[in-house]
Amino acid sequence: MGDKDKKNILQAMGITRTVVRPREESDIQLREDRIGRYFKKYLNKFVFVEFSDDFIERSKAGDLLKGVPIPLRRKEVKDFAGGDGVSMLVIAENMAWVMGCDPHFKHTGDYVAILLKLFNRKLAEGMMTEGRDAAERGDMDNACIHFRASLCMQYDYLHAMYSYARACRVMYENSKNAEYVGRFKAEAMDWFELLTETHPRFAMGYYYLGYTYLNMGLYNKAVLAWQDFLKFTKNTKDRKEIQHRIEQLADPVAIEKGCLDISSGRVQEGIDALEPYRDTKFNDWWPLHYYLGRGYTEAGRSADAVAEFKKALMINGSHLESMRELLTIYEASEDKANIKKYSEKIKLIEEAQAEDEKATAREIEAENKKLELEEPKPLDKDKIESFDMTEADELEASDAASGVARGADAAGAADSDSTAGSTDSDPTDKPRMVKRLGKKN
Repeated sequence: MGDKDKKNILQAMGITRTVVRPREESDIQLREDRIGRYFKKYLNKFVFVEFSDDFIERSKAGDLLKGVPIPLRRKEVKDFAGGDGVSMLVIAENMAWVMGCDPHFKHTGDYVAILLKLFNRKLAEGMMTEGRDAAERGDMDNACIHFRASLCMQYDYLHAMYSYARACRVMYENSKNAEYVGRFKAEAMDWFELLTETHPRFAMGYYYLGYTYLNMGLYNKAVLAWQDFLKFTKNTKDRKEIQHRIEQLADPVAIEKGCLDISSGRVQEGIDALEPYRDTKFNDWWPLHYYLGRGYTEAGRSADAVAEFKKALMINGSHLESMRELLTIYEASEDKANIKKYSEKIKLIEEAQAEDEKATAREIEAENKKLELEEPKPLDKDKIESFDMTEADELEASDAASGVARGADAAGAADSDSTAGSTDSDPTDKPRMVKRLGKKN
């Protein structure tokens, strides 16, 4: 099937989001890792060893094990070296932790190849389930690590993409550290976007993407995401909720568009859109007045612009851009008193903000270092969310029944089916010689 035919079929199904990102932007092993710094502390729990040649020869994974450091928790080293042995399932779990903590770890690809050989792709489902159970205990670091490990196994896995994006959302909503919140918020938004691009018929991707945009003040994007949600959802309760949200955002979307019109040079169109909102409850939105001021400036209506910038400053007294716009107007009219007044105000606020920013940055950096080094406590019960996968299961069942491929690697997954449920020749077989012990560098 050609790309054009595929696109026509998708459009006929009501699917408009058909972006396909390059692999380096969609594969967790290749793409930027914004939040990995908060998980690398868990790697200190592991030492790395190698299997003996004798064990490698007897293992179904064979040469895949050669030269690959195997992660063990410290308490497992003695058993590995000659005690009771370490189950391959335990080693698989350890590999999952290492991959989830650091998808860019240089042996992540080796671990994936070994695990696929021993257990096949169904292991990704097990990792995802471990993550879901951890999330529903409020153990969000554990959950996120397992979702990331599952994505290392299959980068376009619907359940893991959805769960990972949701976990990031829960984590930033329960933090007060600006650095942490910013990183997890960006990660959540990007993965919800990637989810809707990769699995465009999955309604809940659009549901949460809409709320992520709303949280960032991107009203038009929120509405567009929710309109796609309404195309695919079968949940009556959620449908009513989102229809109500879209109705609530009608005015914010119109204001956002008016501001964008002025920024884009469609000055009169923007002015016409924004002026009616001065007599509404949105009159206390400083951006409304700031953008109207910019529009009036472009239209040569200096007196009206001054009134709007001053209104913006009444609402947001330290808004430097409004002050700078006023200073420009007063410089053009050679109003020396106001030139002096706003020049001094701008200088004072810039100095105060610079000091505040330095103090805040130091505080954020100190708090962030603690987050990078200390293990967080589980969430309080009232902050824990359900990570129910019913709708994802239903979509996959529907796709399977209709012959729709699950993702880019669907064909490759079939190659491993013959090993489903199998382990190595003896899951507790222990290599008798530790060739090398040591911490990961």
